[in-house]
Amino acid sequence: MTRYSKATGLFFLTALLFISSASSFAQQPNLQTSFFAPAAVRTPSPSVGATIVDTQHLPYLKELAKEAVPSPVVFHPTESDLLIQQAEERFRNGKKAFQDRDYDRARVEFDAAIDVMLTASDNPTDRRLFEAKLEDMVDTIHRDDLSGMGAAAVDEVPGFDKAPLDDIVNMTFSVDPRIKDKVQTELKNTSSALPLVINDTVLGFINYFNNRGHRTIEAGLERAGKYRPMISKILAEEGIPQELIHLAQAESGFLPRAVSRAAATGMWQFVKFRGNEYGLKQTQYSDERLDPEKATRAAAHHLHDLYNEFGDWYLAIAAYNCGPGAIERAVERTGYADYWELRARHAIPAETTNYVPIILAMTIMSKNAPEYGLDGIVPDAPLEYDTVVTTAPTNLALISDLADAPVSELVQLNPALLRSVAPENFEIRVPKGSGEQISAGLKIVPEGLLAASRIHRVEAGQTLADIARLYNSSANQIALANNLKGNDPAEGDRLVVPAAYREVVSALHTPRVGKTAVKTIVQSRSKKPVRTAVVVTASKAPVPHRPLHPGTTTLAQLKDRSHAISR
Repeated sequence: MTRYSKATGLFFLTALLFISSASSFAQQPNLQTSFFAPAAVRTPSPSVGATIVDTQHLPYLKELAKEAVPSPVVFHPTESDLLIQQAEERFRNGKKAFQDRDYDRARVEFDAAIDVMLTASDNPTDRRLFEAKLEDMVDTIHRDDLSGMGAAAVDEVPGFDKAPLDDIVNMTFSVDPRIKDKVQTELKNTSSALPLVINDTVLGFINYFNNRGHRTIEAGLERAGKYRPMISKILAEEGIPQELIHLAQAESGFLPRAVSRAAATGMWQFVKFRGNEYGLKQTQYSDERLDPEKATRAAAHHLHDLYNEFGDWYLAIAAYNCGPGAIERAVERTGYADYWELRARHAIPAETTNYVPIILAMTIMSKNAPEYGLDGIVPDAPLEYDTVVTTAPTNLALISDLADAPVSELVQLNPALLRSVAPENFEIRVPKGSGEQISAGLKIVPEGLLAASRIHRVEAGQTLADIARLYNSSANQIALANNLKGNDPAEGDRLVVPAAYREVVSALHTPRVGKTAVKTIVQSRSKKPVRTAVVVTASKAPVPHRPLHPGTTTLAQLKDRSHAISR
């Protein structure tokens, strides 16, 4: 799989490619996090484009280029490079203000940093590094906004789980001679569309799962309850034996966010290229290999293709594990199209030699549950949900507010999400019965603010100032966003609580013109007479929740510039 995190090496490289000026200077401790050397060096006029910087005292760049580029190296910053230096300084000031909890000052500095960076987009020395730094700057502001300055989301998208198969696939286990006859008797009364055979390797894994590994198989069967109806339906539609649900059990233990040592990901453990081959898209916001339903459909397609190629389910399962090319070559070399023969001749990868036996052991034990103490397992309830399609990047905490459900529940329903913001046109799963309510609620928030805004239900005695403190916002911002004049809201009212920089984030990540003006009535859900709050968006940009800092660009300008950057 591909892990979606910023490469720290990029910061080191960008720190050294954009140096403002000076013939020589001492190494600075903060050089790693900046495009430029600190202010101690002499900065020329922005109109000067031929400033020469001697890099012989920059150890990282010297090491990077020691073979390819002779030292000293000279560098000529452009006017855009000098602007980036200014943006970096404003961004650092904003970070310091944020750490000091001076959020008003942080907003001013962050506004200025983004504005100068966009102005600098005309002619940076290295456009790829410039774009990466700009996106990282916006992402950092976005995280700070959520965690301190605006609509904080308490719950974060969880990490990844270890694939259970990693621990046992290369192990061998002793055979309990007492169970051999017992298992053979069981098989005579077991119906299966997948051929079931007994040998010492299969018996060894049955012995393991019946003893030391019993909790592993129990936990997998418990979690299977969430997905079994969906998986069973898809396997039937694709003509795959129902017993191959145990392939997912062996691969991931039905953990949607499982990751193996080989970077295979999701319930069905797709590596990146194979996932792409079967339509599982991966972006910085989501990875469809982690989507249980989409991954199950892709796995069923893949298994169907493998069976069509090899004409044997054992070979198809083995090829699912090590790739069809490995099985093709093994058959070619030996002349045997038989899994057990290939295994005996050591013609297939070591991991694959135990892969089929593990699945057979799990299948035999599940079909004879009382014999192995598995009949008392209470499976998890099947997942039920509605689906809402996002129109712009949307904060999970906002959906949580509208659904009256914790963010953690949304995260569990949407394991394919890699961040706490769902991207545009994402089919987000929400608690059963809440779809219409959430869809209606999302329409009250300007699209440019969906990535961080919250909905707050007013409690008895709460004032706008009280609500503002909860979200590190201000009473004025909330009043403007909800068209409230003069009076505090009444108990039960639902108010939009906007947050900073969403107009910037949506412009950079969703560069498109806003929709026409809308007016939506937010109805209170209290039993008191209904009051309303009206949210209005402009024809080309969301109404900002606070006055723009002098010099800050409008949303339309940001969008125009982001198009230019992308070109």
